[in-house]
Amino acid sequence: MKQKNEQIHTRKLLTYLLIGLIGVLGLICLYYGSSFAPGSRRYDTGSRLDGSDPVFGGFSRNRDLLDEQGHYPEVPKSFPICDIKYSELIPCLDRNLIYQLKLKPNLAVMEHYERHCPPPERRYNCLIPPPKGYKIPIRWPASRDEVWKANIPHTHLAEEKSDQHWMVVDGEKIKFPGGGTHFHDGADKYIVGLAQMLKFPGDKLHNGGSIRNVLDVGCGVASFGAYLLPLDIIAVSLAPNDVHENQIQFALERGIPSTLGVLGTKRLPYPSRSFDLAHCSRCRIDWLQRDGILLLELDRLLRPGGYFAYSSPEAYEQDPENRKIWNAMYSLLKRMCWKVVVKRGQTVIWAKPLSNSCYLKRDPGTRPPLCSSGNDPDASWNVSMKACITPYSAKMHKERWSGLLPWPQRLTAAPPRLEEIGVSAEEFHEDTKIWHFRVIEYWKQMKSVIQKNSIRNVMDMNSNLGGFAASLKDKDVWVMNVAPIKMSARLKIVYDRGFIGTVHDWCEAFSTYPRTYDLLHAWAVFSEIEERGCSAEDLLIEMDRILRPDGFVIIRDKHSVINYIQKFITALRWDGWLSEVEPRTDALSAGEERVLIARKKLWTDGFMTI
Repeated sequence: MKQKNEQIHTRKLLTYLLIGLIGVLGLICLYYGSSFAPGSRRYDTGSRLDGSDPVFGGFSRNRDLLDEQGHYPEVPKSFPICDIKYSELIPCLDRNLIYQLKLKPNLAVMEHYERHCPPPERRYNCLIPPPKGYKIPIRWPASRDEVWKANIPHTHLAEEKSDQHWMVVDGEKIKFPGGGTHFHDGADKYIVGLAQMLKFPGDKLHNGGSIRNVLDVGCGVASFGAYLLPLDIIAVSLAPNDVHENQIQFALERGIPSTLGVLGTKRLPYPSRSFDLAHCSRCRIDWLQRDGILLLELDRLLRPGGYFAYSSPEAYEQDPENRKIWNAMYSLLKRMCWKVVVKRGQTVIWAKPLSNSCYLKRDPGTRPPLCSSGNDPDASWNVSMKACITPYSAKMHKERWSGLLPWPQRLTAAPPRLEEIGVSAEEFHEDTKIWHFRVIEYWKQMKSVIQKNSIRNVMDMNSNLGGFAASLKDKDVWVMNVAPIKMSARLKIVYDRGFIGTVHDWCEAFSTYPRTYDLLHAWAVFSEIEERGCSAEDLLIEMDRILRPDGFVIIRDKHSVINYIQKFITALRWDGWLSEVEPRTDALSAGEERVLIARKKLWTDGFMTI
């Protein structure tokens, strides 16, 4: 009897365990099949419509805007909002993703700061919320000197750099005195000092408009770039999302042209010969690593005769270690045919050669070598850096300069490199006229809602020849001109006009923080990604991520695209204000187009998050 009771007890225990296991598995299935799984989309339509993986809930990545019957697929009435911990998410610069995907980047060469995008099935398919207490940003030009602390609730830089006057916390605001690691007394005085070293007229660094495009690597909170703006100099202020995290976020919140990036293993996403001056002030970069490959990347990016201003202990300290670094750096740059223009105090300024003459006089076998004829110096999207010198073309070698007029004449003059992309001067000028008219019409549409200085940071998502940016020249804005990878060859024209920009693939997330742009202009961008089989919905969610509350989107595309996007306006909470028109057909129109302008709402408390 006792043995029988024990058998019954054992069977009951196994039964309970089995029931419990089934229950646990059921809960797991319910969780991952529900709208509350991390990164999934919740639909108010009641069921999943696309047959995709319910864990991350992405839309189909290769679906046309119309289904086989010519109807628009159903769309959600609302998107869920991500958890507040994702309020500063940069999907392709998310180091947590590196660990999740078990990638093994080489930390010594900064691979972990380069782009690593989530595969489609692991994208966050929810709207990024602002931090608690977020306010509409302070408007330019006041924003140069102060921002709301609630918008970027990080004060560690103020504590760490307190002796260098990067930033100070003052009640509800964070203020920027204009200091930096190397220029404690202010970037404005430092900039005057550079102009004096170069003996430029009037101590003005723009040198009569010949210095217009600047690359500032390791820029901190971009005060150097901020104080270049009154001189009609525009800088790409560049820094990684590193231990000084949020420095670029502060710069963009201030309204200063800046972007996330790193001198690592890949070329920076800019064409060759884009900058008149490169600047490094205590940027903590090992310029000698890998046969000087990082200096060779600067060489690729500088124009003929371009300058490299370098302020660092190696330039002035006399201890053995710094002397060793200086001697090695001097030797390398001499072999690259750079010359020291001036060395004073804590700063040295080099200049790149004007022609190939010095290269041709080097001894055989001198390193670094010249790049092979098959190397395309303008290829920059996901292209590895090369440890070689990019020589000039025969034409540029003969003329010994870039052929660019001083700013602002170069804004409207046809650049010499137009012939490299097969565009005539007449087509260039016609493009400029068309965009001038288009932008006037845009502003007429927004006239009733746009306020003074409410737009500062602008992105043109398909910049073409830079005509959109050129048409904004009289407004106090700056434009990040984005060349989609298919049109990347045209970005050199944007730089030659005196603007800045980057190459990007709109099938992926952009390298910037959430809430950093006041206006996004998307001309034929959705048509382009549709042709490549990418998701329009993913792009809309990405645009929402980088758009500030109260910001505008201008989407110009074919009718079917606009009709489809309209169905998402309420779900995206872009219905703060809405306008749609059919514009006049012009030489750039690809068939019949429509223009949709929408304004993003500032979310209030109470939206459900996931």
